[in-house]
Amino acid sequence: MDQTPDDETVREAIERSQRGAPAVGSVVRDQFETHEVFQRIVAAADEEATLGTRELFFSSLAAGFAITVTYLLYATMTAATDSDPILSAILYPLGFIFIILGGYQLYTENTLPPVVLLLERLMSLPRLLVIWSVVILGNFTGGGFGAFVLARSGMLSPAEAEAATYLATKGIETPFWSLFYKAAFAGLIVAGVVWLVYAVTDSLTRLLVVYLAFLAIPFGNLFHSVVSFTELMYLVFTGHGVLLQGLYGFVLPVLLGNTLGGVLLVTVVNYFQTTEERLDIARKDGSDRKLTDREWLLGERAGRSYVPIQHHDEE
Repeated sequence: MDQTPDDETVREAIERSQRGAPAVGSVVRDQFETHEVFQRIVAAADEEATLGTRELFFSSLAAGFAITVTYLLYATMTAATDSDPILSAILYPLGFIFIILGGYQLYTENTLPPVVLLLERLMSLPRLLVIWSVVILGNFTGGGFGAFVLARSGMLSPAEAEAATYLATKGIETPFWSLFYKAAFAGLIVAGVVWLVYAVTDSLTRLLVVYLAFLAIPFGNLFHSVVSFTELMYLVFTGHGVLLQGLYGFVLPVLLGNTLGGVLLVTVVNYFQTTEERLDIARKDGSDRKLTDREWLLGERAGRSYVPIQHHDEE
């Protein structure tokens, strides 16, 4: 008797993802329980964690450059609508839609999938920090290059350039701790989007979730680290900003806030509401393959830095 999608186990769904099927498709059923969403995220996180440094960097680079689209449209719409708070932000989510639906690597997304592997003792802390470092470097490089193009290519009209400067200066002038807390809520939104994307099965719903969630960032006057870095670099390239001062007083608190919001308010909370059987059915050899305490803390220096999901053909 043929197996129906409702009968398919989460392990089989994960193994299908390992063999190339999308981790976000209709592979189990139309609605998922919390622990099933968690396991689908683990499947995708495993694929991301096994990417080489070069692939990870260039995917992050593409994501950073896509953020330029968000900044460009925000500035042009601000100029076109005379700074209307609603209309000026209406196209803000477009860059993020490219990134999430296109599968690019964005730092604020990586506060969820790799962290669940860390919590499950399948990834070491050093390896997580390496992944974060590569993704941040790629995002900032792409965003910086995009800011250079916007600043030096002449593609912005004087009114649009003034709007771009205004948007960036508004962030620069915000106090450190206000930036931090606003960024924490933005981090919560982004990590929450990642969770919801794995909880829905059709593309239209996924698109709507991403659009509405990222629209909340400009509507709530919140801050995203890659957008903030792009704005800072635009100011630097146009002679209106100081790099080191901007990195410390603007980008750093936003980066820390995004990380806290994504890790603590979403990843950890969602982790502890899932069942104890989260991954046992997704492992070939069960929980005994998890990293030891020393491996979890020291990575390869103590032996292993990562335990990939095992898949094999069943007879």
